[in-house]
Amino acid sequence: MNHRETTKQVKIGNVTIGGGAPIAIQSMTNTKTWDVKATVEQIHRLEEAGCEIIRATANTEEAAKAFREIRKEIQIPLVADIHFDHKLAILAMENGADKIRINPGNIGGIDNIKAVVSCAKERNIPIRVGVNSGSLEKELVEKYKGVTAEGIVESALDKAKIIEDLGYDNLVISIKSSDVVMCAKAHELIAQKTLHPLHVGITESGTVTSGNIKSAMGLGIILYQGIGDTIRVSLTGDPVEEIKSAKAILRNLGLRKEGITVISCPTCGRTEIDLVSLANAVETMVVGYDLSIKVAVMGCVVNGPGEAKEADLGIAGGKGCGLLIKHGEIIRKLDEKELLGALKEELDHWEEK
Repeated sequence: MNHRETTKQVKIGNVTIGGGAPIAIQSMTNTKTWDVKATVEQIHRLEEAGCEIIRATANTEEAAKAFREIRKEIQIPLVADIHFDHKLAILAMENGADKIRINPGNIGGIDNIKAVVSCAKERNIPIRVGVNSGSLEKELVEKYKGVTAEGIVESALDKAKIIEDLGYDNLVISIKSSDVVMCAKAHELIAQKTLHPLHVGITESGTVTSGNIKSAMGLGIILYQGIGDTIRVSLTGDPVEEIKSAKAILRNLGLRKEGITVISCPTCGRTEIDLVSLANAVETMVVGYDLSIKVAVMGCVVNGPGEAKEADLGIAGGKGCGLLIKHGEIIRKLDEKELLGALKEELDHWEEK
């Protein structure tokens, strides 16, 4: 069963998730939220990269109030991340947050939870219930003899039930772990127990290199099973890199068609052009095109022509030169230094042709 086809639909600002809606790509700002100018500038960069939902911390009164001005300047839904202080959740909603992320277990008891839920209900604002393996309750750690997938799932469902029992089910659930296998197992378990939409990610995954590997493995396993309505690739660094990675993961799983997919060979002793520089230049160049095609950048005459012919557009390198191949046909032979420009010319006029 494809879980994402059966989950409840939730509307976050102008984005609908769940119930078979396209998987939405999320990220989180790393600016000081109270610095409206810096935060808005970063969100604009994220919007341009393809971010569809953005979360920002509302960790102080000044930060929560800043949501009002930030909301005016951006196009995508704005989510408030709340820990410990329920008043900040209410303040963020009053100032335009489209969704809030809370852990009901750390905002100070049932009366505080009631106050938050009441405010959300009044404005029909979704609540994302978030549980991380690193914050699992002591009693669940003892029950399951350690931090386990079963414990994470039980914790998340218990938190969701608190809010459901208050008469509100406009919910998204997030269960995350930095352990890829544990995270995948937890999602498999929770998909059998709830129809709330699920936000999926591998938390604290690491730098661009290690984080991308862990995220691709974890998200690949989870998404391939039909689980997950929104995703975030959590990386240490510029959040724009998270969007690039999320889009690539979705494209490679066949869950998104838009955007150019670049394939390139790993190079070997047969390579006689500077393929590494060329492939990097092509990957950077194609970001600006709204095309759903595959571009191949291959380094030699052994596998290159065949692989390039399977792509919509491709380069197959020779000795200081290369073939430009389109729809399986060789259209030009070019000097190495002309290849990038010729590829760009084809992309510039792709739709006209």
